Amino acid sequence: MTRTQEWTVGVELVEDGGRTRAEARLRTGGSTLTGHGTARCDPGDVDVPAIGDEIAASRAMRDLAGKLMREADRELEAAGAATLPRRTGPGYGWPEAVT
Repeated sequence: MTRTQEWTVGVELVEDGGRTRAEARLRTGGSTLTGHGTARCDPGDVDVPAIGDEIAASRAMRDLAGKLMREADRELEAAGAATLPRRTGPGYGWPEAVT
């Protein structure tokens, strides 16, 4: 069975006083999830708005991805799928740092 869907992600950026706020919205057709992110320009740095946009947008999309994964986890659990144990450390680095 082949199934095709298209989901749309929109990102809205607002910059005010060296601070950029981003809101990423995923529309799946049946629901909408929203992620948020911010970035600020250090007073000692040169203000490059495009960099703030990229950082805030990436943080909003990372937040959105986490929310989407948590929703999928809830739906898997509700469907009776086995759950994996949560990691307590970083997913990278030396093995002894993870334990």
